[in-house]
Amino acid sequence: MERESKPVIRNYTPADRDMVRRLCCDTGFLGQPIDPVFEDRELFANFLTGYYTDWEPESAFVLELDGEVKGYLLGSRRPLRHQLYSIYQNLGLLVRGLARYRRYNSASRRFVHWILYYGWREVPAAPRRTAHFHVNLLPEARSIASTRALMDAYLHYLHEHGEKRVYGQMVTFESRRGAKMFERYGFRVLNRSEISKYRTLHPQPVFLCTVIKNLDENSRLYAAEK
Repeated sequence: MERESKPVIRNYTPADRDMVRRLCCDTGFLGQPIDPVFEDRELFANFLTGYYTDWEPESAFVLELDGEVKGYLLGSRRPLRHQLYSIYQNLGLLVRGLARYRRYNSASRRFVHWILYYGWREVPAAPRRTAHFHVNLLPEARSIASTRALMDAYLHYLHEHGEKRVYGQMVTFESRRGAKMFERYGFRVLNRSEISKYRTLHPQPVFLCTVIKNLDENSRLYAAEK
């Protein structure tokens, strides 16, 4: 009987950059490859990973199975720097995206339209001056044990640096656990908003939830055992 591999969590290194970008695109459409929604993997990866890998790599972690990177957590405990970078980055990506627009297929053009006209309205508000994170795992690495190990590494890192709170924005839909799952992990749901770009691509409504956790109460993913 083959033994199940144990996940290894370690700090991100520059050598992981290409794999993190690839993994981002391979999970960008509700855990599946982003290509049916948006074909420009370079811009997609730049938008979602560029700041974390290039400007705050010390707050990033990767998950390995059998020596291969199968997941990551990209975080930030420097919200002002992240916000300033995002303003600069978004302008650059907009210019590059519009320059490539004529070469995009119809699905990619619809994605660009959503970003320009609806995306900024539909993404729910997030707390300012608060650490945050994004998590992505390939299908073979998605388990309670893997998620817990990755999150605990990051939450411990934040607690060691004196951070009091952390938030994340999570995609939820009917076939996945929602608010109750987050509450079990010690997070509180602040808000949620339906993301309309998925209406023609997924049979159920898809929501983006903002969740927040008080690290003074518990700096681990699960509630403390009694």
